[in-house]
Amino acid sequence: MKTSTDTSDARVERDAAPAYPGVIPMIAYEDGIAALEWLAVAFGFRERTRMTDKDGRLSHGEMETEESLIMLASPTTDYESPRHHRETCERARKWSAVPWVIDGVLVYVADVGAHYERAKRAGTRILSEPEADDYGHRYRAEDLEGHRWMFLQRR
Repeated sequence: MKTSTDTSDARVERDAAPAYPGVIPMIAYEDGIAALEWLAVAFGFRERTRMTDKDGRLSHGEMETEESLIMLASPTTDYESPRHHRETCERARKWSAVPWVIDGVLVYVADVGAHYERAKRAGTRILSEPEADDYGHRYRAEDLEGHRWMFLQRR
């Protein structure tokens, strides 16, 4: 957002910065670098930003697809992904037994069938096969660390 009090230098810097949508999912991963690479192959995201700390861990990453953006990082070595959490927590195993997206991300795509096939070829855990209703065509999947995603093609 530009204001009349912007200096010319500040305006140029702000105009040169990439655009950010109003809401951005921020997702933690045990191995953020692997997640950047996996999300590109399986879900077609494009890497936009990769920042690592002195130990090589992902401190901040950004990936985009069409009009969407996600941010991701490996916050601490103590972080436990949903997949690993389910291995030690009976309640998490129970609530993850359904194919629904629990604490996940919805991404609109142009061609859900092609997206689904790409995800399957990459070995993605598919939670529900493509289905259609009044809202469009969708399928649900889990990423490499157990985060849940829904991909929807609008009608």
